[in-house]
Amino acid sequence: MSLYAAYGANLDPALMAQRCPHSPMHTTGWLGDWRLTFGGEEHGWDGALATIVPDPFEQVFVAVYDVTREDERTLDEWQSTDTGLYRRTKVRVNTMTGDLVAWTYVLDAYEGGLPSAHYLGTIAAAAEAADAPADYVRWLRTRPCRSIEQ
Repeated sequence: MSLYAAYGANLDPALMAQRCPHSPMHTTGWLGDWRLTFGGEEHGWDGALATIVPDPFEQVFVAVYDVTREDERTLDEWQSTDTGLYRRTKVRVNTMTGDLVAWTYVLDAYEGGLPSAHYLGTIAAAAEAADAPADYVRWLRTRPCRSIEQ
C-alpha cells in the first residue's frame, strides 16, 4: 500500500470507493506550501483542470487514502498519466497526528483558465464529503468559474 493525497473530486470517499474499492481513506490533512489552482484549459472538455502548485503562503485540504497497487493503476488511468496530462509528485501532508509523505497528481500544463461551475461544484461537494472545514468549502464554491458563454 502507498499513501495518495486527493485534492479534487477524489476527495469524496464514496467516489473513491467506486474507483478504488480496495483503498480506504486513511485520514485528512493539509498540504502546506501548496495552492489549489487550475490550468490546461485546452485539455479539459469543460474548462480548466484542477492542479496544485508550490506557494509558501497557501495550503490545500486533502484526503489521504491507503492505495493498493491495483488501485494505483486505476487512478493513473483516471488521471491520464499515460498521456502525460498529469504526473505524480511526492508531498508532505500535515495531519492531526503528524506529517505523512504521500503522492499526488499535478497537471503538466500551464496554470491559467477557469474551471466550469459544474467542475468546481464537484470539487466543493467532494471536499464537503471529506469533512473539509466549512470556510474551505465556501472558498471553493465562491471561486471564479467559467460562464456558459465562454
